[in-house]
Amino acid sequence: MTVAALLLLADSRLPAGGHAHSGGLEEAVEAGRVTTVADLALFLHGRLATAGLVAAAFAAASCRPSPDLATLDAELDARTPSPALRKASRSQGRALLRAGRAMWTLPPVRDAHHPVALGIVAHGAGLSPGDAALVAAYGAVTGPASAAVRLLGLDPYAVQAVLAGLAADCDATAARAADRALDGHLPAATAPLLDLGAERHATWEVRLFAS
Repeated sequence: MTVAALLLLADSRLPAGGHAHSGGLEEAVEAGRVTTVADLALFLHGRLATAGLVAAAFAAASCRPSPDLATLDAELDARTPSPALRKASRSQGRALLRAGRAMWTLPPVRDAHHPVALGIVAHGAGLSPGDAALVAAYGAVTGPASAAVRLLGLDPYAVQAVLAGLAADCDATAARAADRALDGHLPAATAPLLDLGAERHATWEVRLFAS
């Protein structure tokens, strides 16, 4: 593992468009499901166990020599019932591939779901499937956490404390995801509220985040 490359890929300042997405948090805030730091903690726990686990597993499965990217991308598409989420994932995937290509040598892939793109870029950076899974798990919670500070004006120190409390869960989720990728049994954990919320969010004329 190249520690610097891992940190670079997990850095929110990476110009891959992640700052424009709330991971479903904006709709949850508007619906009144997330209003406090405690609510945010529950939201992040749920997101990590569902969307985060799936993303981490697909990132790990894509982070290897000559993966079957078409099959992985199709399988992730099937696990993403919301058209709005599929669109957001591909948009982020294209942006990540563009950023990754500026830093490392990547295969000629231009369009992929974000977790698949993450695995491609992680492999190009010399990282392992487990590293790719960890970046995906970490991103599943840090993106919405950052959005919560902007949307709700929450105490950023309290939000960071929530993320610190999730560190062990992120590690465990990444390890589980990497194991599932290795044995070929990729998870299909669902989060219906995120899917429904994404479709609702996509109809808004005014919104702070793209998803």
